[in-house]
Amino acid sequence: MGDEITRLLDRWSDGDAAAFDRLMPLVFDELRGLARAQFARERRQHTLQPTALVHEVYLRLVDRRSVSWQSRTQFLNFAAATMRRILVDHARLRKADKRGGDQPSVVFDEALDLPADLRPDLVAVDEALLALAAFDARQARIVELRFFGGLTVEEIALALGVSARTIQREWKIARLWLLRELQPAAGGAAGVAKP
Repeated sequence: MGDEITRLLDRWSDGDAAAFDRLMPLVFDELRGLARAQFARERRQHTLQPTALVHEVYLRLVDRRSVSWQSRTQFLNFAAATMRRILVDHARLRKADKRGGDQPSVVFDEALDLPADLRPDLVAVDEALLALAAFDARQARIVELRFFGGLTVEEIALALGVSARTIQREWKIARLWLLRELQPAAGGAAGVAKP
């Protein structure tokens, strides 16, 4: 099925709108799986639902015909990054809402293996990832693909064109850096230190 998805992505990039219509049913379950993984880490009464998140991604993908899609993995990477932006935008909007009060935290500890007492919200995680990207863009991308994309080490290695061993090493470094950044004693995500 991966070859079929890649073929449809290629045809869609060439302007075949019908290819996009055939593509979405093939990737919908994978996108919904990514969204479910995201919501497993979210607070219980989230106002978005996995299907709504997939629909938001769909709406943003419709206008991306000019992208030269290389593979299913690249497409899922883009979808994962788009989900991250949607969820962060949603979290920021809730924080900015005067009637919203204090926003419950988004659980990020499962992917990073954080201590139980450290549960930063999605906005703090996004700010920490942006700070990490300023020092090491690849490490930030690895975290994004692993956490938001749910990709395996091997899939990330393929997507980034490096060895799985490199991904494992950089994942460990990035994870430790983020742990330090997200600890309240370190000043939260606002405190910036080199990885």
